[in-house]
Amino acid sequence: MPMLYKPAAEAQQTKPPQIPSPGNNSFLGDIFTSDAPEDKQISCGFYKQEAGEPLVYHYSYDEMKIILEVEGEYTITDETGYKVSVSPGDVFYFSKGTTITFETTGYGLAFFTGLRPKDAL
Repeated sequence: MPMLYKPAAEAQQTKPPQIPSPGNNSFLGDIFTSDAPEDKQISCGFYKQEAGEPLVYHYSYDEMKIILEVEGEYTITDETGYKVSVSPGDVFYFSKGTTITFETTGYGLAFFTGLRPKDAL
């Protein structure tokens, strides 16, 4: 099929599945994954971080995120201590091997694309 489509009601407006995190306040769900050999697949979807414990995540793949919504203070920090207070429209690239900390007093919603198979964390 040359084109796949998900309406907003099935994509951005639906809370992604919960992922293991210290405060159980991190959510990520794949929407599409390319039909390619596993080592070349790209997956995309939505990531939501809610108030509570920060998520410290080690990337075993390359990923890019665009921030869609922010409520409260939302920060992203890399392992060097470089910290960004994020806003809607900000775009990030996290290289394979990087450790990133996501933290918010409200919530943040992002769209991501990663070089990884479907549902790999």
